[in-house]
Amino acid sequence: MNRHYWQPAIFLTPAIFLSLLFSYWPLLQDLWLSFHSWNMVSPTIKFVGLDNYRQLMSGDELFKILANTLFYIGLLIIINFLLPYLLSFVMAHCIHHFKFFYRSILFIPSTLSLAVASIIFLWIFNPLAGPISLLLSSIGLTSPSWFKEPGFVIAAISFIIGWKIFGYNLLVLLAAMVDVPKDLIEAAKLENASSWHIFRYIVVPMTSPTAIYVLIITIVFGLQYVLVPLNMLTQGGPNQSSTNLVYIVYQYGFVFFQTGKAAALAVLTMIVYAGFLVIKSKALNKKVHYEN
Repeated sequence: MNRHYWQPAIFLTPAIFLSLLFSYWPLLQDLWLSFHSWNMVSPTIKFVGLDNYRQLMSGDELFKILANTLFYIGLLIIINFLLPYLLSFVMAHCIHHFKFFYRSILFIPSTLSLAVASIIFLWIFNPLAGPISLLLSSIGLTSPSWFKEPGFVIAAISFIIGWKIFGYNLLVLLAAMVDVPKDLIEAAKLENASSWHIFRYIVVPMTSPTAIYVLIITIVFGLQYVLVPLNMLTQGGPNQSSTNLVYIVYQYGFVFFQTGKAAALAVLTMIVYAGFLVIKSKALNKKVHYEN
């Protein structure tokens, strides 16, 4: 065999082996476990076929969790994608003074852990003595119980996640904004183009590769980051109103000790992520402008 074929194969073999061992083998184990019933204590594992999937699909819990997950995705896209996108354009092309100061202030929360952020916002959202409660009471309003009411709890958790990773996404998008050729923007200004038209027809196409990257990490990583504040503040409550697909897998596996259902939920979660990747590759990539 030609050395141009086997030499790359030799170098790729360790990476392929590690990928199979630590990525694909656990996926196959998870798929196998989803057809069984096991409490992680009993020495016997009982084969139940599709019963785990049937029980999940027959109840209302799964659809409630899917709705919560979509709610999280919508809020995280607004907080950690749309707002940083617009603000990075303003900082790159509209603000001319104190840019370093603004970047530093907005990036500082990204250096904190989610556990610290959760504790900070547990105090901020305190309905009796928190800053938000005092502010609302000063104008005659009563602060809701942010972590105990179904409508508010997802918004509160999303705000914690958004506060934590907003600065990182902003800097990534800002780097793309700064890289947009200034001569194009200056030429558009000479033609009396508004800031909106410059953003829509010049900046968005030129920064679309970075934007699609930030969108993906906002959805994928954002849903994983939810695990920490959920575990610390609500444990999925009230009545599973704040849980999502990632946290419910942890609950069934390590709180309820229903490992088969946890594995089935993990499989369903992988299917959801795979669907998102298909949408990304089929629809979003067609609108991305790659230089050269």
